[in-house]
Amino acid sequence: MAFGKGHHLHLIDGSAFIFRAYHALPPLTRKSDGLPIGAVAGFCNMLHRYVEGNTGPDAPTHVAVIFDKGSHTFRNEIYDQYKANREAMPEDLRPQIPLTRTATEAFNIACKEKEGFEADDIIATLACQARDAGGRVTIISSDKDLMQLVGDGVEMLDAMKNRRIDRDGVIEKFGVGPERVVDVQALAGDSVDNVPGAPGIGIKTAALLINEYGSLEELLDRAEEIKQPKRRQTLIDMRDQIEMSKRLVQLDCETPLEFNLDDLEVRDADPDVLMPFLAEMEFRTLTKRIADQLGVEPPAIPDAPTKAAESAAAPEMPPLDASNYTTVRDAETLKSWVEKAQARGYVAVDTETTGLNEMTADLVGVCLCVDPGKACYVPLAHKASAGDDLFASDDLAEGQMPFNDALAILQPMLEDPSILKIGQNMKYDAKILARLGITVAPFDDTMLMSYAMHGGEHGHGMDTLSERYLNHTPIPIKTLLGTGKSQITFDKVPIDDAAKYAAEDADVTMRLWTLFKPQLHQAQVTRVYETLERPMVKVLADMEMSGVKVDRDVLSRMSNAFAQKMAGLEAEIHELAGETFNVGSPKQLGEILFDKMGLEGGKRGKTGAYATGADVLEDLATEHELPARVLDWRQLSKLKSTYTDALQEHIHSETGRVHTSYVITGASTGRLASTDPNLQNIPIRTEEGRRIREAFVAETGKTLVSLDYSQIELRILAHIADIPALKQAFRDGLDIHAMTASEMFDVPLDEMTPDIRRQAKAINFGVIYGISGFGLARNLRIPRAEAQGFIDRYFERFPGIKDYMNDTKAFAKEHGYVQTLFGRKIHTPEINAKGPRAGFAQRAAINAPIQGTAADIIRRAMIRMPAAIEGQPATMLLQVHDELLFEVENGAEDALIDTARDVMEGAADPVVKLDVTLTVDAGKGQNWAEAH
Repeated sequence: MAFGKGHHLHLIDGSAFIFRAYHALPPLTRKSDGLPIGAVAGFCNMLHRYVEGNTGPDAPTHVAVIFDKGSHTFRNEIYDQYKANREAMPEDLRPQIPLTRTATEAFNIACKEKEGFEADDIIATLACQARDAGGRVTIISSDKDLMQLVGDGVEMLDAMKNRRIDRDGVIEKFGVGPERVVDVQALAGDSVDNVPGAPGIGIKTAALLINEYGSLEELLDRAEEIKQPKRRQTLIDMRDQIEMSKRLVQLDCETPLEFNLDDLEVRDADPDVLMPFLAEMEFRTLTKRIADQLGVEPPAIPDAPTKAAESAAAPEMPPLDASNYTTVRDAETLKSWVEKAQARGYVAVDTETTGLNEMTADLVGVCLCVDPGKACYVPLAHKASAGDDLFASDDLAEGQMPFNDALAILQPMLEDPSILKIGQNMKYDAKILARLGITVAPFDDTMLMSYAMHGGEHGHGMDTLSERYLNHTPIPIKTLLGTGKSQITFDKVPIDDAAKYAAEDADVTMRLWTLFKPQLHQAQVTRVYETLERPMVKVLADMEMSGVKVDRDVLSRMSNAFAQKMAGLEAEIHELAGETFNVGSPKQLGEILFDKMGLEGGKRGKTGAYATGADVLEDLATEHELPARVLDWRQLSKLKSTYTDALQEHIHSETGRVHTSYVITGASTGRLASTDPNLQNIPIRTEEGRRIREAFVAETGKTLVSLDYSQIELRILAHIADIPALKQAFRDGLDIHAMTASEMFDVPLDEMTPDIRRQAKAINFGVIYGISGFGLARNLRIPRAEAQGFIDRYFERFPGIKDYMNDTKAFAKEHGYVQTLFGRKIHTPEINAKGPRAGFAQRAAINAPIQGTAADIIRRAMIRMPAAIEGQPATMLLQVHDELLFEVENGAEDALIDTARDVMEGAADPVVKLDVTLTVDAGKGQNWAEAH
């Protein structure tokens, strides 16, 4: 019977199913061959749940899963930048896309797509045909672009939230009915699809305008009547762009199709087709469940290979043997190595230099390896021996190519896009070579591969990796350079000795890459490495080389001021103690606190001296002023020695700027660390700490601009733990700390005191870190029982947080790791330990998905930022946790803020759709303190 009245068509948005499946499950691989199948597994589970859940009188009579086919559609002919800013498909998802089509057909559900048209257009055409034929339509998707179809027998269903979207739901989303959705979208644009719209007009403003004027066409015709000058001019000047945007968002209900509605009739699955497919994918649980439901015998699925079999499958490599290494001393030999790299398509590269600071070290030599066991060293700047003297002369040693001639041969290979360069900590080598005008690309980094697979398990330095995975201990650098006062630099090492050490570095790097590259898929972290780790190398290298200007005079004045304040605190401490003593001496302080004053909690160490660490003093500070003042003195002492004094030594002699170095693998959660100097830990909770930022200044004619995520970890907690009260508070733009205080302490918002809000803020952030009553008491300097009472009430008010904590700990204990929303694995090797270590490991596991997700989000923002601000007179300088600092020419600050804020607030998209909107605060000034 032809499709008509009484029939019910279900149209499933296939792409939405795929991406939800991909991000809902941890990455999975087929045991037999390592093929990524996580998205296919989730997709099949979703299809199965769909089939099971759609029975009874309201079941569909017709159904199809609609897919996108290709990325180029007729909309790209209208606007060549349409969807141009979309991220490339994750590498591990690409091979799974065809399998989702096969899965759909295996379930005997119609599977449809069309070249040159988007899935939304096919859905629109089928929905209109079904509606015109008198049938009902349910579109299974939450895609806002499909909401223009709702009404007259067409509804949407968000299957993940089991929420139906009708006309009222569309009005709630857009402020207009379905028939005017495209008008609102044309004005507001769409950053995800790169639909330009009208600059400065968002969804709410667009809805107000359309409701007032009735339609987009009427609004544009009467734009001269709009009273607000800027908005009026925008609509007049941007009319062509707005009208083009409408053509981009308007779905095509006339898509030519090679099938009709009758071809979409619901059909039962054929066990002879479905069972073999599920078995081939090695979906054991789903195969058995569906076999039981269909009353058939489940097919046999081979067992996963044993560890021994996996080890046997690892690539065989020849033993490490330094006698096989070559020292390259002439152009012809070097060219032959370059030709080997060109023929192979990849080469391991390492640089040897005079030091560890990439901004001051000089290049001494380059190492290459084209196959395990086949490596060479190209000496470039070794000094000649000066007889028995440990130190070499200033003359170059013989047997080296002219420096510039060698680089002229190496540079084309290092920059050749068809040759993959392989490094260990490639950021270091890239900066050394960048200072010589060489841009290394493309590349792989074995350190980052290890970090993606084994974050939290062990270190990722080359010696550690070589010993752990190659069972080989590399030549220690100290055997060449020596130690202490007699230590020399690498350019003074004899070439023959240097060659063995250097070529071994390249050989070990090649072997690690050969081992790690296929393991990325098996460890299910290819996407993490490809999208969150490797792209950071260039971003950070550029930031580090830019550096930030620091005013030496400001630092000097601060050092003097801190010294004076420390002297005042010393006098106060001596008065409280009743005698003078060395405040910086832990031994003397312990005797004052525990022997003379008789305070409780004194514990002697092995030397007989009392422990007076920060934890001890923080406990005592809740009861007595003296330890509190010592803590203040110590903080000033640290600010002076670590920052105001030390930063002056880090100002580069040529650039006048400070060039920190970021460590990508510094924390298991993905947070960056900063060294030489450490700019991540400048304290900002105290007035003195904040003042240090005054020394970081803009160049003449420029301004510093700071953009900082607002309470990002609390927003992520609200999403991950699904806390309705927190989510709603963020949606409503409430002061989250005041809201928490009001919820917990039953204090109306209009009666909130700063002290109550401060306590709630400490609890809000403390809970994220799994803080104990003991820890909160320290932070607030209140009795432990009172602090524990705060935490207990917090969990009573927000029970979802406790559930999240328990679930996370259970997952970590079972799997040995936790994950961020972006798939980063953070291993928890101590999670099943006993005693105090267990508590620390559990708190770390609870915090890791939240802090790690926040770290992933700002990484994604940083990776997108250079392309976004290209053409603007701005440079990204620093990242400090949730903040990015830029330097921009005067007059261009607002444009940068608009661009950078869009990038940062949209950084989670399209991989993760957060329930809570990310917001970014921005500021500007002549120094960092003014800007933040």
